[in-house]
Amino acid sequence: MMTDTEIKLKGVKTLIKALGIVEAERFIALMSREPFDYTEWQRNLWANESIKEISQKAMEYRKSLCK
Repeated sequence: MMTDTEIKLKGVKTLIKALGIVEAERFIALMSREPFDYTEWQRNLWANESIKEISQKAMEYRKSLCK
């Protein structure tokens, strides 16, 4: 199990890798400014998709990482 500090560090590194440093900082600033309920967001994230559709997208994403 990772410590809170390790999770934060890995999260920031992941954001920077995915978005670049400027956009990662922008994302963090946006998240800090607005009230954000992660649980509610997760509940609504895949509301209109079936398990099969979500699984298909996950498989396609994983394949794209292997290229």
